[in-house]
Amino acid sequence: MKLNINGETRDIEVEPDTPLLWVLRDNLGMTGTKYGCGVAQCGGCSVLVDGYVTRSCVTPVEVVEGSEITTIEAIEADPVGQRVVEKWVEHQVPQCGYCQSGQVMAATSLLKDTPQPTDEDIRYAMVNLCRCGTYNAIKAAVRDLAGIDEEGTTL
Repeated sequence: MKLNINGETRDIEVEPDTPLLWVLRDNLGMTGTKYGCGVAQCGGCSVLVDGYVTRSCVTPVEVVEGSEITTIEAIEADPVGQRVVEKWVEHQVPQCGYCQSGQVMAATSLLKDTPQPTDEDIRYAMVNLCRCGTYNAIKAAVRDLAGIDEEGTTL
């Protein structure tokens, strides 16, 4: 099976129902994408598939064959992803950092789809779990990227 990961075609020999997360981590050694819950609830395993955030722990590789898969390892090659990472650093979002690759992927997907999201859009899209509770910093960084202030007013 051939997978397009971070702009590179990879030949992978796995069962078609193997979760994408395990192909990334175990077969390709790309450990930036994290295993959290295994049931698509926490978001630590989030990657972009054709630009949309996808939970890789429950996504069989056969479903993404022929799609463009982007992982945290290549997110800064995307102009939106690069801006997200810059704002993450500026707003000092990460604490332990475990969930942050998934958070960055979710924010990048949101901003690619909706460049000027409302607070409701942000609340709907940024649902990944963070054990450190950096939700306020995450929201501040996404608002900054969207050009809106704390009241939701466009800057």
